[in-house]
Amino acid sequence: MSLKFRLILMNFLQFFVWGSWLLTIGSYWFQNKQWSGAEFGAIFSTMGISSLFMPTLAGIVADRFISTEKLYAVFHLIGAAILCYVPQIEDPTTMFWVLLVNMIFYMPTISLSISLAYTALKRENYDVVKTYPPIRVWGTVGFIAALWTVNLLGFGTSSNQFYLAAGAALMLGLYSFTLPKCPPNRDQGSKSFVDSLGLNAFALFKNRKMAVFFLFAMFLGAALQLTNAYGDTYLLDFEKNPLYAGSFAVEYSQIIMSISQVSETLFILTIPFFLKRFGIKNVMLFSMIAWVLRFGLFAYGDPLDGLWMIILSCVVYGMAFDFFNISGSLFVETQSAPEIRSSAQGLFMMMVNGVGAVIGSVSSGLLIEWYFTNADKTLDWQGIWTTFAIYAGIIAILFALIFKHKHDPNQKLEINH
Repeated sequence: MSLKFRLILMNFLQFFVWGSWLLTIGSYWFQNKQWSGAEFGAIFSTMGISSLFMPTLAGIVADRFISTEKLYAVFHLIGAAILCYVPQIEDPTTMFWVLLVNMIFYMPTISLSISLAYTALKRENYDVVKTYPPIRVWGTVGFIAALWTVNLLGFGTSSNQFYLAAGAALMLGLYSFTLPKCPPNRDQGSKSFVDSLGLNAFALFKNRKMAVFFLFAMFLGAALQLTNAYGDTYLLDFEKNPLYAGSFAVEYSQIIMSISQVSETLFILTIPFFLKRFGIKNVMLFSMIAWVLRFGLFAYGDPLDGLWMIILSCVVYGMAFDFFNISGSLFVETQSAPEIRSSAQGLFMMMVNGVGAVIGSVSSGLLIEWYFTNADKTLDWQGIWTTFAIYAGIIAILFALIFKHKHDPNQKLEINH
């Protein structure tokens, strides 16, 4: 089995685990358990909370004490056990704490898988910049495969989605022990504890442009998971209307939502052109405008005459998600000193997937509970998506006015690993 294939299989299973429940837990929550929106917002904050500290701590452990592939394997095996327990939970408070523990072990495996792949590829003298993206794209394929499996097996609102995820996590955990060896580097020299934790990157906040950039990264990060959290249950709610009951978008909601991930794989290929032609600021602005369209099209779409709006919303998701994450990461790379680039990337991810995600998850849940939940417990989806679109629009306008960065079309942009 070639190294590339081994890493492809790792990435496929890595995101199959997540895709088995990430987009459908909202359907399980609202359609099956019928718990509240405010409580659900707290559930999605578990990703952000765990992202605040666990990837960094896991990285330190892998760097200093335990082989990366072994730590990666153990985390997935623990995650498999936790996911098997989730269907037994009968109250939202317990669900929050159990999923928080699950995400504490899952979120660092994303960065560990990247570190493992980079180490193995470099050791075999591969060009990481050229070789890794085609390997990583199989993670998105795994996510899509999980969505289709959940949909076609009818697991969208049932607890079986967690058993499916647990089975994939168990397979990945056992398989990981066979991955290339990545032993710790116990010779850390005079590297300080502050440097190990990546805290030296906070010096970037002294630069006004970087401080503004990280602030907007946090605000937009609050919107990144909203359609993942609510998109599937939004489509399933159309089942309650006899006009839409049994329509394709309702019966195969996860397949419809998977168009978003397909779009991701396509828009990644267009990023070099857009960056060269328009520059980082405009590419990020395109992302914010795409978020306005993502939410706005959901607000006015429906499974019949408005199905094109829902599909188009899924198509623009690729631009909305990829253009922000990749161009933002590239901006941090080009604006940071070499000795703090890794820490700066960690800070960027913390602001987006940590602080931003927690703010977005909790505030959206409370907003839906207080203003968009009707007396009969149905949700005002048009109001919800319109509010999210207005939020993204305000962020885009402020970003265009406040963030100052001049594009140099002759600057060569590349990521150094």
